[in-house]
Amino acid sequence: MALRSPSVPWHAVELTHGPVTLRAIRGSDGREWTRVRSRNADWLRQWDATRPPEDAGRPVTFRTMVRDLRRQAREGRCLPFAVLVDGAFAGQLTVSNIVGGSAQFANVGYWIDRAHAGRGYMPLAVAMASDYCWFELGLHRIEVAIRPENAASLRVVEKLGFTEVGYAPRYLHINGAWRDHRIFALTVEDVPGGLVRRVVRGRV
Repeated sequence: MALRSPSVPWHAVELTHGPVTLRAIRGSDGREWTRVRSRNADWLRQWDATRPPEDAGRPVTFRTMVRDLRRQAREGRCLPFAVLVDGAFAGQLTVSNIVGGSAQFANVGYWIDRAHAGRGYMPLAVAMASDYCWFELGLHRIEVAIRPENAASLRVVEKLGFTEVGYAPRYLHINGAWRDHRIFALTVEDVPGGLVRRVVRGRV
């Protein structure tokens, strides 16, 4: 079974609630993306996925990353969002590994400018992206994989009520080594009315 056809093409998707907006990442975001990433380099390095030495190749530039993400989006395999707070670039959220058929699931990964961390912006962004996947694309399950040491990211899924469903040893190559991850998930049945509704009602 194919995924439900969205009402607008992926590059025109724009989700807004309060101060947070998700929209398709653009090549024109390069300057702000680089500025935010540079300011947060030490903080993000310990959580960023990296290529293992045998597959290192050329360094991935912003332009290369966006080109690859947009290609995957055209193929229906991902949704690459820029996260804006009060209209300013603040981070990135990517819905990846979108699968239809009998699975109907996707993974969500994210990062945010440390200056905005802990203010509820990323839980809201994850909630908006999850609701879009459930109610617009017809997906059934959203998964998030997080390193056990990443306390800030763990707080996001805990606040949203994601259930821990497993532990994956050496799951992703991050910061020079294969790292274990905790796996969290929610299905559409777990959140009647959606995650944004849960946030708005103050349950986060």
